[in-house]
Amino acid sequence: MAYAATRKTSMGGLTLQKRRLGKSCIEVSTIGLGTVKFGRNQNVKYPYPFSLPSDYEIENLLDYAKALGINLLDTAPAYGTSEERLGKLLHGKRQEWIISTKVGEAFFEGKSYFDFSANTIRESIERSLLHLKTDYIDIALVHSNGDDQRIIEEEHIFSLLAALKKEGKIRAYGMSTKTVAGGLLAVDMADVVMVAYNPSYTEEREVINYAYQHQKGIFIKKAFASGHLPWQSSDPIAESIRFILQEPGISSVIVGTLNPSHLQHNVKCVDNLV
Repeated sequence: MAYAATRKTSMGGLTLQKRRLGKSCIEVSTIGLGTVKFGRNQNVKYPYPFSLPSDYEIENLLDYAKALGINLLDTAPAYGTSEERLGKLLHGKRQEWIISTKVGEAFFEGKSYFDFSANTIRESIERSLLHLKTDYIDIALVHSNGDDQRIIEEEHIFSLLAALKKEGKIRAYGMSTKTVAGGLLAVDMADVVMVAYNPSYTEEREVINYAYQHQKGIFIKKAFASGHLPWQSSDPIAESIRFILQEPGISSVIVGTLNPSHLQHNVKCVDNLV
């Protein structure tokens, strides 16, 4: 099958599965913590404005996530200062976490800039290693601008990431795609693909199924439609998690929150499915 599952007893008697990421030896928790809110609150698509948290608040949230059984952190250069803050706060704890970051998009002075050239991608990885204060990155994802096929076929992005994997700078690689065609290509050529999927958006289900058939990893982004899920039940979060995890082959659902209670609820929703 596309993943192997183990069980981990965690806070309050909750259990959270870990699943093998495709054919790799990496095991990730079924819920991963997205960290865009750690470092960026400009030009984001959340329904309400928010202030960036203090180091103390982030450290407490990370400790709580760990206690809940979460081991996957998703970050990116495009998430403002997220990488730098994680690097500082994970000092001495690096081995406890699986860190996924991205290449191809940078964020300066309130704007995103995309560059998928070989030199820029290599420089991005080196900069992420520096910011995260680590000598390896577990998972590197291409942060697509929507032009998935061109990036894959003309920029030869996966050849470069394969070279970086061989050098030991990254352990696995893939792409955060925005099209079905790009997602299918990425499944063929990479270890993991990140796709958008929730009850109100199912266009990329084909990619999920294709990845499952080929034993590749799948991360889910926008599981809660960036806070815009329709209220079709009394608990739309539980409804969405149940809907997503009924698809075989999902490695992890990435959720972004600064609220420990929300995070616990996400984990509880998964636990109730086991």
